[in-house]
Amino acid sequence: MKAIILASGEGSRLRPLTDTTPKPLIKILWKPLIEYNFEILKDIVDECIIVVKYKHEMFREYFWDFYGSMKLKYHIQSERPGTWAAISDITDIKSDDHIIILYGDSIYPAAALTQLIKNKKYGCLVKEVENPEIYGIFKEKDNKAVDIIEKPQEYIWNLANMWGFMVNGELLKMCKKIEISERWEYEITDGIKMFLWKYDFMLQRLDENILDIWYAWNLLDANEHYLHSLTTSHIEGTIEENVSIHGNIIVEEWAVVKSGSYIEGNCYFWKWSVVWPNAYIRGNTSVWENSKIGFSVEVKNSYIWDNSKIPHLSYIWDSVVWNNVNLWCWFKVANLRHDGKNHRVLVKWKLVDTGKRKFWCIIADGVKTAINTQVYPGRVLETNSTTLPWEIIQ
Repeated sequence: MKAIILASGEGSRLRPLTDTTPKPLIKILWKPLIEYNFEILKDIVDECIIVVKYKHEMFREYFWDFYGSMKLKYHIQSERPGTWAAISDITDIKSDDHIIILYGDSIYPAAALTQLIKNKKYGCLVKEVENPEIYGIFKEKDNKAVDIIEKPQEYIWNLANMWGFMVNGELLKMCKKIEISERWEYEITDGIKMFLWKYDFMLQRLDENILDIWYAWNLLDANEHYLHSLTTSHIEGTIEENVSIHGNIIVEEWAVVKSGSYIEGNCYFWKWSVVWPNAYIRGNTSVWENSKIGFSVEVKNSYIWDNSKIPHLSYIWDSVVWNNVNLWCWFKVANLRHDGKNHRVLVKWKLVDTGKRKFWCIIADGVKTAINTQVYPGRVLETNSTTLPWEIIQ
């Protein structure tokens, strides 16, 4: 059996975080998003074709040519837009090859995906949704799909395509007949429509959500999801005397938590990270490789990636801090609006509701702030930006 994983997109809704990192390579705890699906596939699938384009060289640098015994191949997508274009010119798949097709930036429930594959029946993962107008929606009869409509503007049903297609290689030939859609894309759902007219196509309902990272603040949701699952602590690094720990934590080798620090709730500290004395680290916080939490710094519910430093006397709540960031002392951000409403963030020139009453900011690669920088809630500090002493980011 073969797998195709679509990983070619730029992740524009995640900018500026994806300025330097393809979306499928963004990590949740210790693994990139795409690797969670590799873990499910590696003992079932012989070969996985990864469709790449944006910063495609980073995928091979990270994974090379095998994941366990599963062979990895890299297919660079053409310039044509849409999901069909991502797979239509793959040439080394035969018509009778069974194929599982997944998105590389979604984490699928392991049990559901494994069941779909092992059933050896053509089909798809689906879920009932409240907003069918943003999905591909299946019509069904006797649990078999009879049609699929992409983003219907009028209500027809609420059974949404969650991807996870089990098909054969004939789908690729069918996709070559697809015409460009009204959204000016070549969409794989048009190929699925032709496929289900020829083959029985079963719809497997999901009892749990697929974990999607649409926006930067979804990293906080994913971080919380996995940290909440910790039932015991795992300590390979160093915890000095007089550290207070209330919750389950992971401290990887060569990480250090220094004396006087107080950790409350489930947290994660990657290799070579350092927590300095008197720091206060609160639940659902991840601190990545070679990042530093300084003296008397408070961090809560935040995602701090590699090589970033929060030296001293600052506080970070409900925020995403990317690579190579230096937040100098007395860095402060508010996380609540006076009117109590949800925060909105500017994404692709539109304000998007985060669904969060508490949200600080998104701090991109290479940001360097001067002493006593203050930031309004829900703001984005762009890649390699800097601030002046006492500057207020509104």
